[in-house]
Amino acid sequence: MSNKYLGYIGTYTKGDSKGIYTFTLDAEKRELQELKLAAELENPTYVAISHDNKFLYSVAKSGENGGIASYSINPENGELQSINQQLLKGASPCHVSINQDNSLAVTANYHKGTIESYSVNSNNGKVSPAASVSEHSGSGPNKDRQEKPHAHYSGFTPDEKFVAAIDLGIDKLITYKVTGPALSELRSFTFRPGSGPRHLAFHPNRKFAYVMTELSSEVVALEYDQVNGSFTELQYISAIPADFQENNQGSAIHISSDGRFVYAANRGHDSIAVFQVNQDNGELSFVEHTSTEGEWPRDFALDPSEQFLVVSNQETSSLALFKRDQESGKLSLIQSNVSVPFPVCVKFLRES
Repeated sequence: MSNKYLGYIGTYTKGDSKGIYTFTLDAEKRELQELKLAAELENPTYVAISHDNKFLYSVAKSGENGGIASYSINPENGELQSINQQLLKGASPCHVSINQDNSLAVTANYHKGTIESYSVNSNNGKVSPAASVSEHSGSGPNKDRQEKPHAHYSGFTPDEKFVAAIDLGIDKLITYKVTGPALSELRSFTFRPGSGPRHLAFHPNRKFAYVMTELSSEVVALEYDQVNGSFTELQYISAIPADFQENNQGSAIHISSDGRFVYAANRGHDSIAVFQVNQDNGELSFVEHTSTEGEWPRDFALDPSEQFLVVSNQETSSLALFKRDQESGKLSLIQSNVSVPFPVCVKFLRES
């Protein structure tokens, strides 16, 4: 097993930020090191890495256009070499995912309320023009945040027959059928009005999924039907303390690969909420809150060994590193205030 893990940070390119950054987690020294610019790009706020670690895909902005940018990864030093971009008119997406064999990428566009799919050359990482653009419709009860659709997440179901898309603006999880490079809407699940769902994580058993809501700061446990791509509500559980009255917006959600613990980030409370998973019924029980040691934790990631967790604190332009107890799921701070400008997304290369 390697003692060093390479990771990437997507950012907002304001202040000193120039684009996508790379860093190394030294597991032996228990510290984040070698933070440097990997590629210059405007507002690469979310990235996805191919399962073979050869390519990185980022949301991209160029002038009045937005879309997806493709890069090849140098595994020795983390440098990124530009392959190509595919852009559409209007705002850039906020989320990107790539399938297992590196042949299809999907993006979610918050500002336009759309889900896009792109065929990818699995050998060289080159992205083709958008194969499908699906437009959501509707609104929600929160007039400030749900005046129209705001797609926030698009990712593949575990068997990759479907794409699950989450729309904060209309409180829906929409299942799309994957047919070649194109997507077609199949069915939808509706959350409690005004909850504002944001991101999703599937349980490794493929039976359950967990959604973090941005507006109500809850984790929603769902049962997933692999046959027809439908979701059924199991549980709503708060991600913040009952007595916390200040502004909080839920952000990222991830699950350990053994399916025992779900982690969810809170912007405002500035914490990671830890939950234990009941393996029989998929329901969650609260374990603890851990301070992120910075403001507005937009994302976090478990490293490949899952002994560590790295948080990106957007508004304090910092990363924090935690040790993870794999038995209890609890986090303990190792390193904080690792400087990186306006970090938004954290991703690691997979262990080879």
